[in-house]
Amino acid sequence: MFGKDALADTFYSVGFVMSLCQLLSNLELFHIADGIEKARLLPRFIHVMEKNLLLILLVMLEEVQSKPVVCFQFVLWNSLDLLRYPHELLRVMDKRSVAMLWTRYTLWIPLYILSVATEGVTMYQALPYIEPTALNSYIHHPFFLLLYLLVLTLGASISVWQLLKERKHQLEKWSSKKKRR
Repeated sequence: MFGKDALADTFYSVGFVMSLCQLLSNLELFHIADGIEKARLLPRFIHVMEKNLLLILLVMLEEVQSKPVVCFQFVLWNSLDLLRYPHELLRVMDKRSVAMLWTRYTLWIPLYILSVATEGVTMYQALPYIEPTALNSYIHHPFFLLLYLLVLTLGASISVWQLLKERKHQLEKWSSKKKRR
């Protein structure tokens, strides 16, 4: 069946491009540090590193690359970026759009929750394929992934709380500017 083949071949088809784009997304951290983009560095750092870790895991474990959850993860990551980047571009150019503002700060939250849940499912599905290496025979890698899942859940909860606060702040700021006019 074509659909199942397409899902299974997602990583083989776009994995290199996704990895390259993720490598370039590390530049976002420099943009924030240099003041080009106005955002908080720590949440973005966590977001970028979270994606890096999952991509490294996918590159290392071919058994997980063919799972349908990988296709869904890529769709969610790209959807999040399609919401965020145009908004940031308009913001840098000082051409703010109310529709983009609302879309960025409203749709981003449920998509982020889905993305984190999908990352968790991907990590969980990778557990059986992770084995301790000869160099690290004393370290039980699946334990670290389970610990990461716990940290991911806690971090995502804090991120969603921060996103809700940021959404409220941005929409109130836009509303007050609109009332002044």
